[in-house]
Amino acid sequence: METGILDGKSLSKQIKEEIAREVADWVGQGNRRPHLAAVLVGQDGASRTYVDHKVKSCAQVGFESTLIERPADIGQADLLEIVAQLNDDPAIDGFIVQLPLPAHIDDQAVIEAVDPAKDVDGFHPSNMGNLALGLPGFVPATPAGIMTMLERSGVETEGKHAVVIGRSSIVGTPMSLLLSRSGSPGNCTVTLCHSRTQDLAAHCSRADILVAAVGRPGMVKADMVKEGAVVIDVGITRVEDPTAKRGFRLKGDVDYADVAPKCRWITPVPGGVGPMTIVSLLNNTLEAARRSADQA
Repeated sequence: METGILDGKSLSKQIKEEIAREVADWVGQGNRRPHLAAVLVGQDGASRTYVDHKVKSCAQVGFESTLIERPADIGQADLLEIVAQLNDDPAIDGFIVQLPLPAHIDDQAVIEAVDPAKDVDGFHPSNMGNLALGLPGFVPATPAGIMTMLERSGVETEGKHAVVIGRSSIVGTPMSLLLSRSGSPGNCTVTLCHSRTQDLAAHCSRADILVAAVGRPGMVKADMVKEGAVVIDVGITRVEDPTAKRGFRLKGDVDYADVAPKCRWITPVPGGVGPMTIVSLLNNTLEAARRSADQA
């Protein structure tokens, strides 16, 4: 069996070109360019990298973008004031507050302060509730990107057993909902595993589709994966490596070299899920701009 690579980098480039054409048509009809804002608190290296990629991607598809940077010691009230200003700014279609935030700030309070209509990260309880009920709303970007990858790559999901490792509200829980709900891709029987799951390896080894989203480098080994499985690696952790040019390497939750030979399809890290997350954020922002124009 030859292992297929789910190349998010290549697919995201194709989708960005599609979005760019849609934006050109949209602007050509007399509409203003979609505008995405990002709030970056502190100097976390990974967060900085993610936000820079998002700003660059906005330029590639013809969006306007705004980056608001604040020091790590910003007070919660001041951060909530920035959120309120973005909610009220008619020129901003959607915005994100890059997570994680410093320990003294209540992440959930910030998430709940975002206007659901501008919540292109899809984290607000209203959007999460819509997802759970199968109603229209913004879907968290990483799970949405994975579903797009499965669909565009022709991966069969109907009737398959999917195992999701990790129950976060950002990836694991919405991923389990999307895989299980009626539709294509979808219609999976889903097992959601987490830190208290007993005999994790046994659950994983029965999966036709395995999604690893826990942030523990190399935790998924070959003996946890069945022959012919589809493996989606969401994890991305900086691991110190003095031999690397930057002093670190990016590692996924899956031991790629060990696992890949058993897989029908597998995502690499980097270049797999990450780029798809960004194109989903762009799609959400374009949708937010359309909804805003409809309500004007």
